[in-house]
Amino acid sequence: MTARVLAYPAGVLGSGGAVLYVLFIGLPVVALLVRAAQQTDFIGAVTGDVALTALRLSLITSIISMAVIVLLGTPFAYLLARSGSAWTRVVDNLVELPLVLPPVVAGVAMLMAFGRNGLIGPGLEGLGIAIPFTTTAVIFAQVFVASPFFIRSAKLGFQSIPKDYEDVARTLGVSPWRTFFRITLPLAGPALVTGLGLAWARALSEFGATMMFAGNLTGETQTMPLAIMTAMESSLDNALALSVMLLTGSILVLAALGLLTRRKWQGR
Repeated sequence: MTARVLAYPAGVLGSGGAVLYVLFIGLPVVALLVRAAQQTDFIGAVTGDVALTALRLSLITSIISMAVIVLLGTPFAYLLARSGSAWTRVVDNLVELPLVLPPVVAGVAMLMAFGRNGLIGPGLEGLGIAIPFTTTAVIFAQVFVASPFFIRSAKLGFQSIPKDYEDVARTLGVSPWRTFFRITLPLAGPALVTGLGLAWARALSEFGATMMFAGNLTGETQTMPLAIMTAMESSLDNALALSVMLLTGSILVLAALGLLTRRKWQGR
């Protein structure tokens, strides 16, 4: 009886909080869609050269960024999950730094590292390599801000797998590499897919670090968020159209993520 009495007000407060949260998140999204639907030339805005160029650049750079994050972040996350040494704990804490670091500060920090007057910038320039204010800088910024989402999720996925599974496989003569690809990786698959979806959405929406480190050059560094900022200076209708495109992409990523995770792994 006591448990029910305590649970009842908690349930009421929880329901009220859920309603307020849904309204707080949903109302701006609905307002954006309604205002965009009132445009007279919405199709022309989303199919214009500026929109398509920014969309193409965002997709290309984010795909490359995700490839880098997955190739480097997967073994790194496995190391963090299986190693209990002091240095891995220190590195584990550093993984979360981009999550709390303001993106603008991240962009300035990368500029101080890779810029012409940065720590290693002069050496790179001597080799004929220029990173700031190029498409490569966009990829650098996306990897910096998005990688923690994948690494953190992958690490939790690897930690959820009992190490006994790997030990048994090795006692049966299975090599460590084959054990990883045949047992560990498939079992951690849902966590990796979740991390990949979150990281991709974060890369597509990256603004601050890209602005500071890569600039806002049309066709070279102007991604969708930067194109929205530029459009706001001249045409609210174009900014709304670009915002709807980015919103649609984010929703599709989340929908595909949930569908893939639920059907491919949870259904087994």
